[in-house]
Amino acid sequence: MELASLLDQHSPLKPQAKLLWSAIVEVGETQDLGPYGGGHRYMVPILGGAFIAGPDAPGLSGAVLPGGADRQFLRPDGAKELDAVYEMQVKDGPVLSIQNRVITDPKPDGTRYAMSFVSVKVEDGPFDWLNRRTLVGTLQSLRPDQPYVIIRVWEMDV
Repeated sequence: MELASLLDQHSPLKPQAKLLWSAIVEVGETQDLGPYGGGHRYMVPILGGAFIAGPDAPGLSGAVLPGGADRQFLRPDGAKELDAVYEMQVKDGPVLSIQNRVITDPKPDGTRYAMSFVSVKVEDGPFDWLNRRTLVGTLQSLRPDQPYVIIRVWEMDV
């Protein structure tokens, strides 16, 4: 059997995205951590904020807690790797521990590619399904005009 024929026998699964939350996160001043491996390291403190449930995740709203940080690595090719670790407190609910790994890359038209893989750790309860899902995110920076970034997170499903 030719392996390519298996593709003809099985239609592709088409991922669907469901908006879970939109977060407005206040960030501090960028701290220069110096060069590494041909690139450069930075750290941006996460000062707090809020997140609002999307239409597919009722009750998933609350506060972004202060104390997290976004570690950044500016690569020699101009792309930037971000690794943000922070907590979000659901209103009247549990604390979500978030790891948001982002790749940003300037585009020729002046815009910026900024997509992420988000992982959540939360205790057993009404939101523990987040521990078992593939989540993707987008990042929009409002800096330098305002000290905020907007992070939207979607659940991927087929």
